[in-house]
Amino acid sequence: MSKERIKTALAFGKEREEKANKPAGNIIPVPAGSTKNKKRLGRGIGSKTGKTGGRGSKGQYARNTVRRGFEGGQMPIHRRLPKRGFTSIFHKDFYAINLRDIEKSGLTGNIDAKNMVESKILDKETTLFKILGTGEITKAVHIVADGFSASAKAKIEKAGGSVKLRSELASKEA
Repeated sequence: MSKERIKTALAFGKEREEKANKPAGNIIPVPAGSTKNKKRLGRGIGSKTGKTGGRGSKGQYARNTVRRGFEGGQMPIHRRLPKRGFTSIFHKDFYAINLRDIEKSGLTGNIDAKNMVESKILDKETTLFKILGTGEITKAVHIVADGFSASAKAKIEKAGGSVKLRSELASKEA
């Protein structure tokens, strides 16, 4: 081989690396090492992933994809298990908040979803939440929530507070 040909062969990958790290136009540059090239399958026997491309030899898994849940002809688990009951489309999940959580957070006066988000008891104001009676409450608080257990309602009223449902307030405003 001539010296010139060896020189171009040694410099082959260097040009490509420089281009990959340069941002094109107004695009934010990607940090080095954060992206990876796709595995190049079926590029000859010298590449380790040539010929069969990591799929073994013959068979269904080598020739095409197999659908999700397929167990090789055995009756799949989703067909073996019984189907019972149903899920109601009207079911609502309530986030449970105990009286001890309200007492611990130090909330007083009028308490609603906005106050609870500020004191990090709730994540969002739109979350449906129900007040449960675990713990004691010492201060008179006026709580607006989506639901109350009977024990929570009794304890709040015993401490001199009041309870209101959010749905009742929304219907009055509308």
